[in-house]
Amino acid sequence: MSDVDVLVIGAGVAGLTAARLLARDGRAVVVLEARDRVGGRVVTDRSDGRVTDLGASWIHGVDGCPVAAAADAFGLRTVEFTVGAFQPDGRPIAHHGPDGRRLSDGDAGAHVADIHAVDAVLGGIIAASHPDASYRDVTEMAIAGQGWDDARAARVREYLEHRAEEQYGVWIDDLAAHGLDDDEVVGDEVVFPDGYDALPSRLAEGLDIRLSHTVTHIGWGDDGVTVTTDRGRLAAPVAVVTVPVGVLQSSDLVVEPPLPPVNARALGHLRMNAFEKIVLRFPDRFWPADVYAIRQQGPHGRRWHSWYDLTRLHGEPTLLTFAAGPTATETRAWDDAQVVESILEQLRRLYGPRVSTPVAVHRTDWQGDPFARGSYAYMTVGATTADHDDLAAPIGGVLHIAGEATWTDDPATVPAALLSGHRAASRILGRQVPIETLWAEADVPSTMMGR
Repeated sequence: MSDVDVLVIGAGVAGLTAARLLARDGRAVVVLEARDRVGGRVVTDRSDGRVTDLGASWIHGVDGCPVAAAADAFGLRTVEFTVGAFQPDGRPIAHHGPDGRRLSDGDAGAHVADIHAVDAVLGGIIAASHPDASYRDVTEMAIAGQGWDDARAARVREYLEHRAEEQYGVWIDDLAAHGLDDDEVVGDEVVFPDGYDALPSRLAEGLDIRLSHTVTHIGWGDDGVTVTTDRGRLAAPVAVVTVPVGVLQSSDLVVEPPLPPVNARALGHLRMNAFEKIVLRFPDRFWPADVYAIRQQGPHGRRWHSWYDLTRLHGEPTLLTFAAGPTATETRAWDDAQVVESILEQLRRLYGPRVSTPVAVHRTDWQGDPFARGSYAYMTVGATTADHDDLAAPIGGVLHIAGEATWTDDPATVPAALLSGHRAASRILGRQVPIETLWAEADVPSTMMGR
């Protein structure tokens, strides 16, 4: 006997999108969420009176983006900040050489031109690459074709290593050759000065969301789906599973029968990354006021190489940097004081004794989060872009997997999560639902949240 029409597992953007669209069509929907809040990996901290996005921060290109359209419809404020996709230029960036000194405009322009030269041929090399090629393999071929001396090649190689880390939180040798095929920004990038969590909060309005319900078992078959939580069982003819890849791969969540081969094979080609944010707020700005980002070349930039000036969001001098890939793994056991001192040591190489002590630090630990197990998924060597869609292939007509890792065009983003939830809802309803339904003025059946 079914308790509801649809069960949705996970109250992140993917799950809330699917639930909202299904509820607006008149389906009885229950959302089960292990956390004590909605949003998943979209979370904003306000504990110290400041607004700090600990998960997703950017919309990477607003043109034609449904998240941008939703944010506009919901009245969410945004601020342009177009360097979030690790561009080499396009906005003012301070490039520092291996000796720590800022490059002249001419030298910086030459370095950026070298990056563009590699990118101009990289797409063709990736398209012709072996299925088991890594991103390292294809970028080395692109660099080798330029005929540069070792020092010049090293600067571009470092940039490409850092790009793999900052885009996917993984060392370049472990990322599939096609792992950055989605690395394209259309239109300005924006951030949310009032917090990105306003988006899932608006999507959640009126839905029946059962917070602090940890799902441990999903049983599926011809009769539908039975979901076991730490608070009991529920059944429905169909379910949408939106937990992160790391949770779906763990022993904490059992799917029975196991996922069919097409889904299981795709899941096996994906991994959660190691990618943490460190936000440092200072009493004064010791870096140039005319830059969006600061970049460091050379061996000293192996660990900390990029900082983003978020001062314009709230008026308080603020830098954001990332512990990404090997650095995230290496520093995971460090306490905050060790991490901050390591970052400041590098900043002092650039700005000397002007570097002040932060007045506030926010540091994430998505690797240690049992309901995430990383920040987002990346393609391992041997994966193909089709694995994203294959993971979302409907299962037995009763089970649908959604989330950022299941969307091919722009995975690892909030738009990917939203669009995957929209796809799941459309499949369940048997027709394409206009995406605008998500934010259109309409009444959602009013039910109790947080039971």
